Amino acid sequence: QVQLVESGGGLVRAGGSLRLSCAASGITFTSNAIGWFRQAPGKQREMVASIGSTGGTTYADSVKGRFTISRDNAKNTVVLQMNTLKPEDTAVYYCNKGRGRTSYSYIPSDYWGQGTQVTVSS
Repeated sequence: QVQLVESGGGLVRAGGSLRLSCAASGITFTSNAIGWFRQAPGKQREMVASIGSTGGTTYADSVKGRFTISRDNAKNTVVLQMNTLKPEDTAVYYCNKGRGRTSYSYIPSDYWGQGTQVTVSS
């Protein structure tokens, strides 16, 4: 049974930092790309960052230079470090198991975590 569990969300002021974690189980972790997505109220879900099985990364233009995605294959965990947060980063953040191994041309699977709320105040 595939499980993805996010943690680390919260309320932070603009310019602050948060660290999100995604713990995966029930998958061959080293064989899959993992992605972080977010969905703000009234908006479509969008990809924020993804990391391939060998560590290659892809970022949305809106977060480049501010967010860093990394993975720890020994712990089956993917971390999204978010710095210099802006009010427009406010959203529910989800992790997803990719259909393939690469972060490029990332294709999301149907496996999602429950989401974690990130709120950035101005």
